[in-house]
Amino acid sequence: MPRQIQLLTFTAIGDAYGVCFEYAPREIIRTRNNLAGYFPHHKYSTGGGRYSDDTQMSIAVAETLLEHGAAASAHNFTASFVTAFQRDPRDGYAGRFHEFLLTVTDADDFLARIRNDSDKSGGAMRAGACGLLGNVEAVKSVAARQAAVTHDTPDGIAAAQTAALMVHYLLYRLGSRGDLPRFLDRHVAGYNWSRVHKGSVGAKGCDSVRAAITALVRNQCAADLLVDCVNFGGDVDTVAAIAMAAASCADDISRHLPASLWDSLENGILGRDSLIRLDQDLEDFARRQGAPMEQP
Repeated sequence: MPRQIQLLTFTAIGDAYGVCFEYAPREIIRTRNNLAGYFPHHKYSTGGGRYSDDTQMSIAVAETLLEHGAAASAHNFTASFVTAFQRDPRDGYAGRFHEFLLTVTDADDFLARIRNDSDKSGGAMRAGACGLLGNVEAVKSVAARQAAVTHDTPDGIAAAQTAALMVHYLLYRLGSRGDLPRFLDRHVAGYNWSRVHKGSVGAKGCDSVRAAITALVRNQCAADLLVDCVNFGGDVDTVAAIAMAAASCADDISRHLPASLWDSLENGILGRDSLIRLDQDLEDFARRQGAPMEQP
């Protein structure tokens, strides 16, 4: 049976580790991608064990689902996005979107002013918890609904649906991990998710998701997976956040990670301890959706 869900804690570790290397020079990746711990980003005020927008928005989606389930509306998700940022403003967002969030008053204001025509990774990076829902069509519908708030484009929606289906496939044991890309090709067609990603990862959502799939299929433990995600270069915090969320639901991936990554993960407002509690709530939620979880 699937083990305890650690979706948000694994998302946060992937994000916090990956953001140390986001668009970093290849030499930094070569010399420092060894899981020895977190360190400050070479250029920005990120890193050092703090997670970024990937995790903050993943928390918002998870909280919305815990409150509203599959009936969560675009307005519900938007309200959670605003609340998540206002209670804990942080760096890591794209520059213009960060400036936008600093001026937003509430969900209605957000929806009235947002430009939601992006095909970048924002809708996909936060979609993992949607995969806990009980069937493929519900996962696709809700993942698309939350993504469309900011990324209402064919590629933006497809990336979010695929990231959520990665979690769903592994949690509900729909097949072997090696067959995951073919499952995704069937349910989000036209993107050739089976194609192995090579080279640096750009800002497009589909690029991050394809790199996450590639790393997830070819690694047997979370530690190797995290190193592999960073080795791509580019937008690696998003790759790691997506891949680690899915890995947390896989029976056949060892979850062992160095203690330093757990101990040094931020533990303030909605930090490590809060994420552990939220994961417990998500586990109860998944069990109610019919996921084959161990009984408490």
